[in-house]
Amino acid sequence: MSFLPFERDTLSSPVWLVPFDDFARKVRSAGVAVLLDRFADGAWVPQDTTAVRTPSAAFAYPGLGGRTGREQRHRARFAAAGYRPLYPADGEPFDAAATGVEFVAPGESTPVPRLVRLLPSETFSYPPGVRTVHGVVVDAATRHPVANALVEARGRTSGDLVPWHERTLTGELGAFRLALRWHGEPGEGNTETFRLEATERPGRTGSLDVRLPAGAATRHVIEIREQ
Repeated sequence: MSFLPFERDTLSSPVWLVPFDDFARKVRSAGVAVLLDRFADGAWVPQDTTAVRTPSAAFAYPGLGGRTGREQRHRARFAAAGYRPLYPADGEPFDAAATGVEFVAPGESTPVPRLVRLLPSETFSYPPGVRTVHGVVVDAATRHPVANALVEARGRTSGDLVPWHERTLTGELGAFRLALRWHGEPGEGNTETFRLEATERPGRTGSLDVRLPAGAATRHVIEIREQ
């Protein structure tokens, strides 16, 4: 992968993509690969064009599409060991069918940088001591696993009530492993309850309450159905 020494060299790029480690809450470019496809004749065709990396850890495609001058659809696909990319932008509805960040080239001369969040996958190596729960997301009717489903848990810290949010994406066989670094709803004794929510796309969701510590080693099954 190329590296550009000066940020200004990427001003001709139709897109700036910034990979963001959602677990560590920081920008991450080390170990991240970006693959480019172009839409032609009704299909996505892999391209040999290599992304360049800027000093601010953004990936760009300077001059892409500039030779023809004709706008063409492209998509960028991200890969990083232990992570799965969350392609819908912040604020957009989640859809497991999204397969990359789509854009048009040539496009704007100075596009706004776009965060691409990298979520821990089921194989993510969590630091020692991080509490996790695991399981699988399935279709409620067919019992087939749901790949690339978004699994989330939310709550507030026990002291200052600051909102927290943990999330992951399921693997090809629907498996997930989710970190629960903060406290859930307190129950009797020393128990805590967490609500896990799974989304395949708008209108197809599922949820499950998990009680810890009793459910720490349980393989939890979240059923997705039309709502």
